[in-house]
Amino acid sequence: IQRKKRVFLQGGVQIRHQTNTLSLNMTVSYSLEVANARFHGFSRLLFRWKGSIYKLMYKEFLVFCAVYLFFSVFYRLLLTPRQQDLFERVALYCDQFTNTSFIPVLFVLGFYVNQAFTRWWGQYTSFPLPDNLMMVVSGNVHGADDRGRMLRRTLMRYANLSSVLILRSISTRVRKRFPTLEHVVEAGFMTTHELKNFESLHSDFNKYWMPLTWFSNLAAQARQEGRVRDDIALRLLMDELNNYRAKCSLLFHYDWISIPLVYTQVVTIAVYSFFAFCVIGRQFLNPEKGYSGHRFDMYVPVFTLLQFFFYTGWLKVGELIINPFGEDDDDFETNQLIDRNIQVSMLAVDDMYQNLAPVVKDKHWKNSLFSVPYTQSTAAETFRPAFKGSTFDMRMSAEDLEIHQPTDVPVNKQYLLPRSSLGDGLDDLQQKTKGILRSGSLPYLMDVLTHHNEEDEAVETKTDAPNNKKAV
Repeated sequence: IQRKKRVFLQGGVQIRHQTNTLSLNMTVSYSLEVANARFHGFSRLLFRWKGSIYKLMYKEFLVFCAVYLFFSVFYRLLLTPRQQDLFERVALYCDQFTNTSFIPVLFVLGFYVNQAFTRWWGQYTSFPLPDNLMMVVSGNVHGADDRGRMLRRTLMRYANLSSVLILRSISTRVRKRFPTLEHVVEAGFMTTHELKNFESLHSDFNKYWMPLTWFSNLAAQARQEGRVRDDIALRLLMDELNNYRAKCSLLFHYDWISIPLVYTQVVTIAVYSFFAFCVIGRQFLNPEKGYSGHRFDMYVPVFTLLQFFFYTGWLKVGELIINPFGEDDDDFETNQLIDRNIQVSMLAVDDMYQNLAPVVKDKHWKNSLFSVPYTQSTAAETFRPAFKGSTFDMRMSAEDLEIHQPTDVPVNKQYLLPRSSLGDGLDDLQQKTKGILRSGSLPYLMDVLTHHNEEDEAVETKTDAPNNKKAV
C-alpha cells in the first residue's frame, strides 16, 4: 500500500488529502484464449480467480453451507425422536415450496438479468469517445501557427473536460481520482480562470454541459477569424459536438434512472426465500421411515449446492452488471479511458495536424492485376475459391434449365448448364499452382436444341424481306 499526502489550496485554506493506492482492478479479458474453438476451450477459464464467479459469490456459498450444516447436525444429534418427527414434517412441507412452480425463480431471475445486460451494453455504447470529434476538428480548424494550434487543443480539451465532469458524477473510480475540481485543474483539463467561470454560474443541476457550450462559442469565434473556412465545416463541428453531448447526457440519465427498485427487491426476495426453504426442505431425512424421495442419506446435498451456485451466481451477475462504473473486476476502466481520450485527442489535433508523409506511387502502381502476399502459415487460403453467393453452386435439373416461351410463339427449348464456382475455383487453382491440374477446368456445357418447321422459316423469310429492303 502506497500512501500519498498532497496539499491543495481551496478558498485560502489548506486541505490535506490522503490517497490510498491499493491493488488495481483491471477488466478481465480472455478474447485470445477463445479465438479458436478447441477441446477443453471454455474449461480452461474455470480455473481463473480474478473476475470469476467464485470470487463473486464464495461468501454467500459458505454461509449457505454453514446454515445447512447447522440444521443437519441439529436434526441428527440434538433432537429427540419426537422432535425429529416434527422436524421431518416441517421439512416435507418446506420441500413442496422448493418446486419452481410455487416460486418462479427462473422466470423472474432470467428476465431481470436480461434487462440488466441490455442496460449494461447500452451504457458501454454510450461512453463518449472523442475520435469522431477530433477528426473533424483536425480537418476543419486550420492554422499551423500558435493561434490555430491553441484553438484545436482548447476545443478538444473542452470536450474531454465534459466527459471528466460527467464521469466524476457516475463513476466511483473517477471520483476518487478527481475528488474536487482543483484536482481537475491540476490534471490540466481546466484552467483557473475557467474554474472561476464554472463556479460563478449557479445551477442546481449538474453542469457537465458548460465546457461543451464553451466549445460551441469558441468554434463560432474560429469561424469569424477564418480558421473554419465555411459554414458547412462549422455545421459539421456542431453535429459531432451534439453527438458527443448526447452520449454524455445518456450516461448521466443511465445513472439517474435505474431499474425500478421494486423489481430488484422482487428478484432478491425470490432467490433468497427459495433457498431459505431449501435449507430445511432439502435435508436428508431418516431413510428407515420411508419418506418419499428419501431413500438415501448422502449428508451432502450436491444438487442443491449446484442449484444454489447457479441461481445465486445469476443474481450476482445481475448485481455486477447493473452498474459497471464501480470498482469490480469487470467494471469499465474509466480512468484508463480518460487517459486514452485526452492523449489521442491532442495527438490528432496537434502533432498530426498536416503532418503527412510524402505522397508517392504505391508498390503496385504499374500492375493492374496484383495479389497481396501471404505468409507461409496462411498460404493455404489462396487455394480456396472466392465466395460468389450461396446459390452459385446449386444443382438444377433439366426441367429447371428449360426456358419457357409464351404459347403464341414457336417453342424453342434451350438447356443451359451454368458454369459453377467449382469450375472457376479449379481454374484459379490451376493458375496459382502453375499446372497442377493438367486436365484443365471443368467443361462449360451448352446444348441448344432448336426445332423449326419449314413453314415457320418461310414465314420468317417473307416477313424479314421488306425489312431487309428498307435496310438496304
